[in-house]
Amino acid sequence: MASRLVPVVLLALLAAVHAQLWLGRGSIPRVQEMQRQLDAQTAANDQARQVNERLSSEVHDLKEGLDMVEEKARSELGMVKPNEVYVQYMPR
Repeated sequence: MASRLVPVVLLALLAAVHAQLWLGRGSIPRVQEMQRQLDAQTAANDQARQVNERLSSEVHDLKEGLDMVEEKARSELGMVKPNEVYVQYMPR
């Protein structure tokens, strides 16, 4: 009787470990889903990092020189210098 008990216990343990592999917290499908979420978040972080670097560069330019301020005023606000004529060309 004892000789049959050991294989049965080992098979039960193997079944429990196998069930955890496919159905538990650390299951393969769950790990794959979390990897997909991690990849998506990494891509979003990279995009946000690029935007932050661009904005940081723009802030640095605004602090260092007036050329960027003048460019912003001209492009976004339509401002012109004294004695300057504004001409807008619209191609057909």
